[in-house]
Amino acid sequence: MLDFPILQGRGFRNVEDGGRVTGFQFQLRNPNYRGGAASMLDGIEVVVDGERIPDHVPLWTLQGRPYTLDELRASTEVRWQLDEPATITVPKPGGLSVGVHQLEVTVYLRRSYFPPLIARSQFDVTGAGVIVPAVPEGSLKYCVSTYSYTGDIYTSMTLEDVFADIADIGATGIEILGEGNVPNYPTPSAAWINTWHGLLETYGLTATNFGSWVDTTRWHDRDLTVDEGAEQLQLDLRLAKELGFTSVRPKFGVTSWDLDPHPIWEGAVERSLDLAAELDVVICPEIHAPTPIKHPVTQGYVDFIEKTGTEHFKLLIDTGIFQTAPVLENAEDLGTDDEDEIPPPLRALAVPMADLVDVLPHTHFIQAKFFAIDDDLHDLHVPWADIVPTLEKAGWNGWLSSEYEGRREPYRGRDQVRRQHALLRSLQSRGA
Repeated sequence: MLDFPILQGRGFRNVEDGGRVTGFQFQLRNPNYRGGAASMLDGIEVVVDGERIPDHVPLWTLQGRPYTLDELRASTEVRWQLDEPATITVPKPGGLSVGVHQLEVTVYLRRSYFPPLIARSQFDVTGAGVIVPAVPEGSLKYCVSTYSYTGDIYTSMTLEDVFADIADIGATGIEILGEGNVPNYPTPSAAWINTWHGLLETYGLTATNFGSWVDTTRWHDRDLTVDEGAEQLQLDLRLAKELGFTSVRPKFGVTSWDLDPHPIWEGAVERSLDLAAELDVVICPEIHAPTPIKHPVTQGYVDFIEKTGTEHFKLLIDTGIFQTAPVLENAEDLGTDDEDEIPPPLRALAVPMADLVDVLPHTHFIQAKFFAIDDDLHDLHVPWADIVPTLEKAGWNGWLSSEYEGRREPYRGRDQVRRQHALLRSLQSRGA
């Protein structure tokens, strides 16, 4: 599915020739209401960050082949269809720097059913693109959670679009929400399961973490029993394994503002450990604000790991616990009746890096939670310049899974994920 904006979200990258960066590319959808012969293309003007590119320079790629404008004008078989993006390649020695760039593009099309004086139609396009560097060598692996595309997925994006976006930025892992992304959950059709595995293969992605819920207050008149909690967890373990995931994050219901998990958590997990070992799937509860690392909840999980000696129960760290500034925009009304301007559940915990280091041996997965990254690749809330070097220095070799939780304007999550990957990889490169 193409993006509604004419400037597409995918395909913005530097290009190389013989090991040298020789320019950059972006993609456009046809701005007309019909496809047409490429011979009726009449030019393109490109301005990037205020710099005008000579009109004769860009190359057009249509139907998998690059063309100069003169070649298109002389063509007899080439067409620009409505369902095919055109790739524009702009020669620029050294390409564009990592980060956000502003584009102004004017596309000219001739339309023969207009009078000659006005047959050359002009379509103006403005937008921004993000240059994301390749993943640096090292132990960190890059992933994206489908949660980042909330509001876009199933409206302006298909699940395959999500795969394509993740692959387009060079990430290699996908994290999903079981009940959010699996049709007919918990019993998807065999055809859908085959499609899922086909998408993993087509886009070269690894299924990483499967989001699961154990809704302890599913019924109004009673809570789940330990047996019922174990049944739900085991159902998701089996489904996750069938889809190729290596971990399941069970979100148990909580009983306090500190996110104390419902007491059935321990029994439900204990009864599921043999199955987790049989399937080789790790159960990893989430350490999420407002619960810090130095807290009885986290310690309870660590104690369980040490008591059982299991390799199939570990921690999932949500980086929202490292926030140095609160996020109040679009925050839900939590009903705390607290008179302070910032309710306790929304206050920035600013968990120190030393605490992270302490639990990394027990940490299986990290959700790289973030809310806003500006045009200068500065995260307004989460201290990545501390987090990334800490992980590298500790030699942690797990997945960093982008989890955007900011404003839900159309296409914003996709752009923000690109910005985060540009930021994280730049920091990793800097520390190398």
